Amino acid sequence: MLVNAKGILEAARDGGYGIASPNIYNEDTMRAAIEVAEELRAPMVLDIWPKANKNVYDLGTICRYYASQASVPIAVQQDHGEKFEDSIKAIRAGYTSIMVDRSSLPFEENCAQVKELVRIAHICGVSVEAEIGHVGEGSTYELDRNASLTDPEEAQRFVEITGVDSLAVAIGTAHGEYVGTPYLDFDLLKKLRETVSVPLVLHGGSGTGDENLARATSEGITKVNIASDLFSAGAKAWNEVGTVYSSAGSLLVQKGYKEKLAHFVRLFRQNNRA
Repeated sequence: MLVNAKGILEAARDGGYGIASPNIYNEDTMRAAIEVAEELRAPMVLDIWPKANKNVYDLGTICRYYASQASVPIAVQQDHGEKFEDSIKAIRAGYTSIMVDRSSLPFEENCAQVKELVRIAHICGVSVEAEIGHVGEGSTYELDRNASLTDPEEAQRFVEITGVDSLAVAIGTAHGEYVGTPYLDFDLLKKLRETVSVPLVLHGGSGTGDENLARATSEGITKVNIASDLFSAGAKAWNEVGTVYSSAGSLLVQKGYKEKLAHFVRLFRQNNRA
């Protein structure tokens, strides 16, 4: 069933489990993600990054159709919409949730831009995730890990001003592959969970390690975005056979992607929740 992310995340927060949110970039990965959701009876949020697939309308339409036919709750979310036009295109294309990323802007400007998109999105029944603090890149992890960790009081003020439905926070993860050893600040996570009134989201789940992620989803993180680990698992399954990219190669990519996603679903205790 097609839903927005708000209900999925609030149920997970209240139930004390996490939501693995896979990044998808085409129909193959979308099918793989929904198959995992149905096989494991797991509600799921599908993330689509506009820079990975610029066909916002085409992929959104396909995702909406398959999500609406699924027997478990599925949300279709635009990930890291960096421009006003990105978010509006996603809403018009029927995405049920959007992630508005203005985390590189000064606090007041971040608030103002997110607040306006929340107003528009909520009129359309679309839920909104935003980010305070800044999750950087794994390639520069050792240099900038501590530069933009989320301040708990600022985070709650951001939620009150903007009206967002969920909040991505920076507690020590990074996007992409790490150069260095991931270190999550669980004391900071505890303060954020006690202070912030909406579900918390962790970006940069790939490469962070099962122990860190399992602990994070037990201690306050509700949604974990995962991309690189899933894509790598799909590519590995394909490369091990050495086939050309054909229908057979496509199935191998789906198989590797599915197995890795199923691992995270079980790790976060997300299975058998729908």
